[in-house]
Amino acid sequence: MEWFESIRDRKTRNRIDKRLAKLEDGNFGDCRSVGGGVFELRLHFGPGYRIYFRQIENILVLLLCGGDKASQQRDIELAKAYWREYEETH
Repeated sequence: MEWFESIRDRKTRNRIDKRLAKLEDGNFGDCRSVGGGVFELRLHFGPGYRIYFRQIENILVLLLCGGDKASQQRDIELAKAYWREYEETH
């Protein structure tokens, strides 16, 4: 994800990696639906990082995009658009 690559702080990237590993293990933690089948995973550190994803058939979690509290609404719309694009091509 471009968003993740743009984070320069190694400690922050490691914390996000650890949280994504928990998501991969089925520990969804603090997340909520933002509509259109897309979910927001809230990370409670830094500027309020968010990761947007979609679960497919209770197996695959497709990471759509990420951001922080400041870009939240724009990121939600982007995640929904990415999901629609995925649906059209699969």
